[in-house]
Amino acid sequence: MADIFRTSWNTVYRAVTLAVLWGIANRSLEGVTAVGIDEIQWRKGHKYLTLVYQIQDGCKRLLWVGAERTEKSLRGFFDLFGAVRAAALRFICSDMWKPYLTVIAERARQATHVLDRYHVMAKRNKAIDEVRAAEVKRLKQDGYEPVLKHARRVLLKRPENLTEQQAVKLKELLKYNLKAVRAYLLKEEFQRFWEYRSAYWAGRFLREWCVKAMRSRIEPMKKVARMLRAHEGLLWNWFRAQGTVSSGSVEGLNYNAKLAMRKAYGFRTLRGVKIALYHRLGALPEPNFTHEFC
Repeated sequence: MADIFRTSWNTVYRAVTLAVLWGIANRSLEGVTAVGIDEIQWRKGHKYLTLVYQIQDGCKRLLWVGAERTEKSLRGFFDLFGAVRAAALRFICSDMWKPYLTVIAERARQATHVLDRYHVMAKRNKAIDEVRAAEVKRLKQDGYEPVLKHARRVLLKRPENLTEQQAVKLKELLKYNLKAVRAYLLKEEFQRFWEYRSAYWAGRFLREWCVKAMRSRIEPMKKVARMLRAHEGLLWNWFRAQGTVSSGSVEGLNYNAKLAMRKAYGFRTLRGVKIALYHRLGALPEPNFTHEFC
């Protein structure tokens, strides 16, 4: 019975593989004007993949899967894509991973490079969590009341997303002059940045916010401020894009990529994972079958 099942599974896998390879060979890469670049972990031990998506209105699909998250990985996409198509790109969305920034500046300098809003927010949340964890430890050592206990989600979530119980907890926390609370207030103040319509005024706000963060004497938030200052020009591009591209598209596609890998948990090879990802997210053309099935 096991041999029959194994034979059937191998037959299905070969058929899917052939269909995916045929689809990749026959797909069109013309008319791509906006791409999103991100990494995703596919195995333990910091094993990542570089994924490139087409994210323009009317067509959102996976274009490229590369091993690791290095400059070589992303250059592989641009080598496949070609210099002419790369020159036609209008928008590129990515996080602040340096190898990606380097290759984008090298291969598609003319495109408006938009930093992923999700990753900017994730950096701030990580900083707040570091402040909270350190302060919980310090309060415990000094024998103070554990006011930050069960406060992690309260400090990381947006106020409008808090449950009634969490809202009460936040109101209580705001009475204390704690570093975690000050970091939270800085985070919430930064949300105004995304509400500006003018890159000029957004830039002024960003510089003023960075000054406040540097004066806060909260090292993780100072680190975020230094990071934002270093990428100020790319942050402005979020406004220049005028909502043409959205990092939400990349996050949505990444979510589906994780689902595809979860369903393909039996595939232990890079090739198998690539086949699963292209099959689910590549929007590949399908070959015409000799027989029609009802």
